[in-house]
Amino acid sequence: MATLIGTMILAIGLPAWAGITYVGLVRARRGDALPEPQLPRARRTPVRKAAWTAGLAYLAGGALHLYGLSYLPFLQPEDACWFNAGAMVVPDSSSALPVSLVCHGEEVVPPWVNPGLLVLAVTAVGATVTSIVLALRRPAAQDGAGGQVQGE
Repeated sequence: MATLIGTMILAIGLPAWAGITYVGLVRARRGDALPEPQLPRARRTPVRKAAWTAGLAYLAGGALHLYGLSYLPFLQPEDACWFNAGAMVVPDSSSALPVSLVCHGEEVVPPWVNPGLLVLAVTAVGATVTSIVLALRRPAAQDGAGGQVQGE
């Protein structure tokens, strides 16, 4: 499989990259390179940073949980112990949260999975709450009038 991916990169990716580079060099030599438009960048506010942190933590937590779930039995319970612990037996116990698979009294899931899930969950919830609080506080700070109606 890795050989196939490497072959695809060599067969498609490298010629495409070479062609794009060649076109850029020809344009630069002729002097007809198009000026690149400068798009306005969004300001990096604390609200955006907290929201991005929350989103990345949710994504990483979901990926880590899927990785942990790959150890659990789904169709054939004895296969989970066979593939992960080398014994063709039914698991002693298994659970999805905390992620656990016990075969012959031995935990099969790596010990860093559940602490990693906890850290990512706390980070995601904390960043979500932070972004909500900062977003709600921002309009009040930008008013400048302190909530007073003009003309009173």
